[in-house]
Amino acid sequence: MLRDKTPQQHELEMVAIDQLVPQDHLVRLVDLAIDFELIRDEVAHLYCKNNGRPAVNPVRFFKYLFLGYLFGIQSERRLIKEVQVNVAYRWFLGLGLTDDVIHHSTLSQNRVKRFKDSDIYQSIFDNIVRQAMKQGLIGGHSLFADSTHLKANANKRRYDIEDLKVSPSVYIEQLNEAVIKDREAEGKKPLKYEEKEPCTKPTKVSRTDPDSGFMVRDEKPKGFFYLDHRVVDGKHGIIVDTHATAGNVHDSQPIIQRLDRVLDTFELNPIAVGLDAGYFTAAVCHNLEERQLVGVLGYRRPNKKKGYFAKREYSYDADTDTYTCPQGEILIYNTTNRLGYRQYHSTPKTCKDCPVRSQCTNSKNHIKVITRHVWQASVETANEIRLSEWGKKRYKRRGETVERSFADAKQHHGHRYCRYRGIKNVSAQCLLAAACQNMKKMALMKAA
Repeated sequence: MLRDKTPQQHELEMVAIDQLVPQDHLVRLVDLAIDFELIRDEVAHLYCKNNGRPAVNPVRFFKYLFLGYLFGIQSERRLIKEVQVNVAYRWFLGLGLTDDVIHHSTLSQNRVKRFKDSDIYQSIFDNIVRQAMKQGLIGGHSLFADSTHLKANANKRRYDIEDLKVSPSVYIEQLNEAVIKDREAEGKKPLKYEEKEPCTKPTKVSRTDPDSGFMVRDEKPKGFFYLDHRVVDGKHGIIVDTHATAGNVHDSQPIIQRLDRVLDTFELNPIAVGLDAGYFTAAVCHNLEERQLVGVLGYRRPNKKKGYFAKREYSYDADTDTYTCPQGEILIYNTTNRLGYRQYHSTPKTCKDCPVRSQCTNSKNHIKVITRHVWQASVETANEIRLSEWGKKRYKRRGETVERSFADAKQHHGHRYCRYRGIKNVSAQCLLAAACQNMKKMALMKAA
């Protein structure tokens, strides 16, 4: 039977807000698993004690932000509207059904002014990680790292071409020392380092967000992006570090510094670090070995010129420090260049009449040159680990930890796009998103 339209209800009801929030709602689980009161001590120095209007409770203020990241609400205006009508959100914030919520500008003004140059976001993230450690959710035996791109809040067609200084590799000083020691061991004179003007390169700079970088990668979208570099623990996938850079920064550059920060800040003592092929450089392999970390890295296919022998066809003898070509001729050490490569040269007389010279070299002086990095031994060790059964199992775990972390961030926490402009604001977004993902995981693990 079709009933008439039910009139609007105007009856008064006696109800407690606690009754309206399901016991298994995420906000309840998070509230049980996380101690938020520690935030008050972290931000106390940013507030005046005896002057001005009463401030919004800092714990409640950050809970507003956490709701936005927990439920993927990217707009601060929309977040406030959601809080107005969502009983669970009001319960999480400690608000009654009729209590006023803050104006959206309170969020933006505090973010822009009060917390702009502070390290509060990093402190909150570190605090959540330490709580996870206390709950036994971090093993610390295996770490996995990777990066993902976030589309900058900028039009890829609005840019200027500027000649910017090319930033040297973060490992350049370490490499220079290795080159000096290697040349000394071989009885070579030190290379003369001439003072030159810094190299510049024509670079696309966004007019909207100059801090972003124009990203050009295989199988990736082109445009202005930021990169979120993460380090994830292997036990339950808790994020232990996140770091934002421009989109044109190579993955291998910040990884060692970030690992050092994780080890120092949380006093972890991991055995292995899982990385994809983008990190497979001699510098990364060497630095992992120096820190007594087992690097489990993805395969990186070497470049091979069509019609020529592959480098693997020239065998290296560590005892004599020589290479042998496919025809059985010996290539001996000649010098170590500025880039850290030891050069091995063939004999011109032998190569001149070689029947397969066209597959070996097109050098006018008939000299075949094979290069070997001063840190090549570390690369070969990493390759042996990669091919071992243990290494294959460890590397497979990378997809279940850090890659899953990024997938969850993009799908459920609004991490496909940058909410704000500028590297500091994007860094804050990365830290809060990672902190909220950790909160959710801790809450669900505790409730299981």
